[in-house]
Amino acid sequence: GCILDGKLYPFGEIARTDNCFRCSCSQEAMQCCSLFHTPTGYDKKSCKVIFNKKSCDYDVVQKSDPSKECFVYSRV
Repeated sequence: GCILDGKLYPFGEIARTDNCFRCSCSQEAMQCCSLFHTPTGYDKKSCKVIFNKKSCDYDVVQKSDPSKECFVYSRV
């Protein structure tokens, strides 16, 4: 298998790792890509970005009231 962040994964396709990556594990290499997109366009003065490990995505919420989401107009 392959080791990523101290955890052993079996050879083959890994749909989702503990850290929200999709990977392919072979005897030669392990290749991974993220399952999330990083917010880049939002009101940075009023809002903050928090990683949600359950959904494997970033939540953008108001700094003054984290229970309220902010509008995000671009992600990379």
